[in-house]
Amino acid sequence: MNSPSKASTLWKGKGKVTAQDYDDLRPTITYRHLFSHNLGAKDPLRVIALCDSDAFYAACERVRLGLDPSVPLVVQQWESLIAVSYPAREFGISRMDKTKDAKKKCPNLVAIHVATYKEGEKEPGYWDDVNTRTHKVSLDLYRRESNKIINLFKEALPSGEIEKASIDEAFIDFTRPVRERLLERFPYLGQVPPDAPQGPDSPLPPPPPIDWNQLGVLIPIAPAKGSNEDELSVFEDDHMTTWHDVALSIAAEFMGKIREEVHEHLGYSMSAGIARNKFLAKLSASYKKPNSQSILRNDAIPNYLRPLGFQKIRFLGGKLGDALAKEYDVSTVGDLLGVSLDEMQNKFGENAMWVYELLRGIDRSEVKEKSALFKSMLASKNLPEPITKPDDGHQWIRVLAAELALRLNDAREKMPTLWPKTIVLHARKGYETSRSKQSAFPFSREVTVDMIAAAGDKLWKELIGNATIINVGCVQLAFTGIETAEMGQQNIEGFFKTKESHRSAVKRPRSDSDGTIENNRDEGPRSRTTSTASRSASSTSFVCERCRKRIFLREVQRGYSSIEEDSAVGLAKLRVEHDDFHFAQDLANGSDNSVSVKPSSSSRGAKRKKEAEPKGIAKFFIKK
Repeated sequence: MNSPSKASTLWKGKGKVTAQDYDDLRPTITYRHLFSHNLGAKDPLRVIALCDSDAFYAACERVRLGLDPSVPLVVQQWESLIAVSYPAREFGISRMDKTKDAKKKCPNLVAIHVATYKEGEKEPGYWDDVNTRTHKVSLDLYRRESNKIINLFKEALPSGEIEKASIDEAFIDFTRPVRERLLERFPYLGQVPPDAPQGPDSPLPPPPPIDWNQLGVLIPIAPAKGSNEDELSVFEDDHMTTWHDVALSIAAEFMGKIREEVHEHLGYSMSAGIARNKFLAKLSASYKKPNSQSILRNDAIPNYLRPLGFQKIRFLGGKLGDALAKEYDVSTVGDLLGVSLDEMQNKFGENAMWVYELLRGIDRSEVKEKSALFKSMLASKNLPEPITKPDDGHQWIRVLAAELALRLNDAREKMPTLWPKTIVLHARKGYETSRSKQSAFPFSREVTVDMIAAAGDKLWKELIGNATIINVGCVQLAFTGIETAEMGQQNIEGFFKTKESHRSAVKRPRSDSDGTIENNRDEGPRSRTTSTASRSASSTSFVCERCRKRIFLREVQRGYSSIEEDSAVGLAKLRVEHDDFHFAQDLANGSDNSVSVKPSSSSRGAKRKKEAEPKGIAKFFIKK
């Protein structure tokens, strides 16, 4: 019988933690690091922040009503609380409470029901007769305010990278603006000294001392029991200061000013965490709230992480966290540090390297700005009482249409040519698989509730068919294939050309049978008009992705345009017409645009047989 390996005898939390567990906290920073702009997650001067709006929904309602910040306030959805202001929390109120119980704890509590849509209204409102049977919750106010905050971030930090993490959170990569400010503040770092022993690979000179006062709350390197951590952290270990600490201090200056801008212009307080990566920034943001920012220096990482319950860390809870806790009989990050990488990978697969590094404060994920162009928009309602008669569905379709109209119009304020290709209606009967119908959505200069509701009603009739009794428990209306009407459009000016500009434009090039552009004989020599024809073709034609033909917008097709409309509008309508042509061909060939959201049980079974079962930690993230 084989004797157990040395690694297998260290389990159940008895593994010894070594100094090598955090051996990357003080990397040597060289001139090459300072001058490089493409190091990414490997940059030793990397600084990331997570900024979190304090009790955001409650703050939005407080600002909307013009209430004093000290007023205890909660936001409710039906009888449940979805946001509790910090003054209300002082009375012991939490989101687990019902509204009536919260008012018992605080008789002066201000309870605001979240805005709702109801039939007949174009926008959500705050009604006295809110009822889940007749109203649908709206989060539009919070989305709008969230976008205002993100826009302020971008204005204040044009060279930074900003990633919206949720409606009330955003990651900010300060690395580039910090590097710029670092070279401004310490110009002697701008060039390699002639006597540098290793040239650009020589270490930077010792950093200057840092005054951490007014920059935020320092998470202590070695918290002492019974001491005032805030006072201790300002002065401790100043002789250990690194250039990364300097980078953190500069980022804290930026973050403090941004938070002040948000409070001054929008009225919201924010908390932030500043550290070397996204994972640690997220953790440190909750160190001290509200209206504060916490700074996690590299030297403070080990003592900050070790006592944390690892199952409270994002992605390390749930099934994976339970499996780790059960396998090694542990509960904290420090307990798991004794598990070797080999053992963890033997048990949980090669991807366990990610867990191993996360426990040591290593996170290689980048801060990436998300596109402002939404590919789809969805309005959904889970009905407290199912729809049993076909005619009763139109009421909810109109409510959903109002939400889609508001959201699309909001998006078009920034991108006027934004438009969805398709409108889709989903309906689910009880626990059955959801069914859907879809159709092309014609372009219009203005989108209205009536326009969307009419399209939704048509799909509803097609989906329900001749049924006299139905049992629909969930209705969803969605826009898909959202894109700009003219992909070549560079700015808004081109969207508002006058008829005069159309008359003075060159004649449209014709298309040969093979799709190539033929020069118009009246336009003069080919050498002079080639570039003009190319530009004209790009703004008055498109290539169909299905048939690969170039489709041109002719004058007769543009005759309907009003004085404000230009070729972008006509081209968008031409796209829809051409898509309808292919759609009609599909129907003629026997295909149907009625689709099922989920495959049948038999097809699902066949698919599972073909697909390999997930292994390692991947199996802990499977949705069933």
